[in-house]
Amino acid sequence: MPTLVLVDGSSYLYRAFHALPDLRTSRGEPTGAIRGVISMLRRLVEDGKPDYFAVVFDAPGKTFRDDWYPQYKANRSPMPDNLTLQIEPLHELIRVHGWPLLMVEGVEADDVIGTLARQAEAQGIDILISTGDKDLAQLITPRVTLVNTMSNERLDVENVAAKFGVRADQLLDLQALTGDSIDNVPGVAKVGPKTAAKWLAEYGTLDNLIAHAGDIGGVVGENLRAALEWLPQGRRLLTVKTDCTLPFAPTALAVKPRDAAKLRELYDRFEFKAWMKDVEADAAQASSPALSTGAPGPATEPVPALARNYETVLDSWAFERWVESIDNAELVSFDIETTSLDPLQARIVGLSFAIEPGRSAYIPVAHRYAGAPTQLALDTVLARLKPWLENPSKKKLGQNIKYDQHVLANYGIKLAGVAHDTLLQSYVLESHRSHDMESLAYRHLDLKTMSYAEVAGKGAGHIGFDQVAVEKAAAYAAEDADITLRLHRTLRAKIVADAKLDFIYSKIELPTREVLFRMEREGVLIDREILSAQSRVLGERMLSLEEQAFQAAGQ
Repeated sequence: MPTLVLVDGSSYLYRAFHALPDLRTSRGEPTGAIRGVISMLRRLVEDGKPDYFAVVFDAPGKTFRDDWYPQYKANRSPMPDNLTLQIEPLHELIRVHGWPLLMVEGVEADDVIGTLARQAEAQGIDILISTGDKDLAQLITPRVTLVNTMSNERLDVENVAAKFGVRADQLLDLQALTGDSIDNVPGVAKVGPKTAAKWLAEYGTLDNLIAHAGDIGGVVGENLRAALEWLPQGRRLLTVKTDCTLPFAPTALAVKPRDAAKLRELYDRFEFKAWMKDVEADAAQASSPALSTGAPGPATEPVPALARNYETVLDSWAFERWVESIDNAELVSFDIETTSLDPLQARIVGLSFAIEPGRSAYIPVAHRYAGAPTQLALDTVLARLKPWLENPSKKKLGQNIKYDQHVLANYGIKLAGVAHDTLLQSYVLESHRSHDMESLAYRHLDLKTMSYAEVAGKGAGHIGFDQVAVEKAAAYAAEDADITLRLHRTLRAKIVADAKLDFIYSKIELPTREVLFRMEREGVLIDREILSAQSRVLGERMLSLEEQAFQAAGQ
């Protein structure tokens, strides 16, 4: 599915300003907020490679909510001068990167985001809203997810209740009851999220709660009845509008090529030296003969189609043929599809193998939906593969292969011969980036892979992998094994080119992986006496330091 990423720029501007120190250039220009926001945006675009993308800011001036309620946001302090100085340069940097920047006069950024989200949703587009503002959580649906890039917290229909105590469709009513002190919108006096969630669990909606306000006893009941006249207005103020008239559509928000020359100039001005190297390739490309003569260069050439020769193994003859191919291959990428993310509880649904780029197979063994094809028996498959899996001379590759090792251990198989892990390779090369396969394929292979949600659904429509149609499961699982092999060839070459990175990967990360597996599998022995003695020593030291502090303070 195509994806639209909408960034709440106003939210991140303030958060970056307060989260980072007062960074300045050698000439004294403040840059902390600029650096923080641009860093976050770069990560969103480079890791996710969304189909559509926009950064949304509040436009200067009042909005319709100020007409509804003159005290709206009246309690906010003026923007600090050091932050004001960074706004225009930040906007310029965003535009130069080629990222659509949106500001609509008279409309708050939240309402622009809400309108675009609903328009995109109607067009079958998945939406990721990047924000630190809880108000936007009311937009969450099976197609709309929130992510806080600064804390890496994701909110979707499945985990909203765990965080707020109510369903996504009840969040607006919850906010109306509790109020929003930041926007100066009062709620019911002395009613917090727990009480509001309790009421909504019993009455379902704010309107129904209002209808039964006389049933609520105690002081909070009196406070609720005192607020009955205000609550509809409070809810109106807190509602993110999703029907604003906008001069652009979601599908018009594609990322454009960045202006390398201007970007170099701005990076130099703000002394973002670590990012300067990223524009070197652009500058070289702009001056190449191919581009100067109008010939298509690498950036404009279409990405070649992914060559695929994927097979679904359903009979013994095909299985034996693949066992022979696997046994003869120099390096085999493999992956296991299971019933659970918990490797110690997971049961095998199928296995996939890739022996060369574009050539892989999926062996389903436990798809259990009505009409599922006859599959090979799991016991038979594992018994036949066990000699290869436990042979240390047969080199194996995986993406987070420690998970697969745990799953195999559940069946009494001791995996040996693990030669490489693309998750560890990615971590060694770029520890600050996302390491999931979808992101890695985007960054290093320029390929968009099938997501798990496309196969198994999400939210209320999620199903277990054993319920996924074999044809769809095979396409997903075989691609996983194939992409892992392709990624290995790219990532391994980069690691080998740097002796220090190669040492970290080969001598530290890979051996440690096996140690961690054993620790997770068997646990760790604890010497209670030593820990108890250490606790006493630390406690005595703390008391001593506390006494010294009191003496130094003259108390």
